[in-house]
Amino acid sequence: MRKVVVASIVLALSACATAKKTYTPDGREGYTINCSGQALSWGQCYQKAGDICGAKGYDIISQSGDQGDTVAANQFGLYGGSVITRDLVIACKR
Repeated sequence: MRKVVVASIVLALSACATAKKTYTPDGREGYTINCSGQALSWGQCYQKAGDICGAKGYDIISQSGDQGDTVAANQFGLYGGSVITRDLVIACKR
């Protein structure tokens, strides 16, 4: 049991935003940044955008987030939790 708790803490502390290259509606190269989950925040999305674009800065093309609940059951019991999604689409300034 203690190993599970330690692994969960390490995983939560090592969580980081992820980015995938994409193209914006105006044809510029952009990035979709995902910082979903309870261990992350919008701040990590903005930090990742700053890391990607550097001193040039970036334009926010779109930003979406949602929070909901999920429930699952099996023969061992009923489990519930919250689901938080955060997505940011950015394009680096030229």
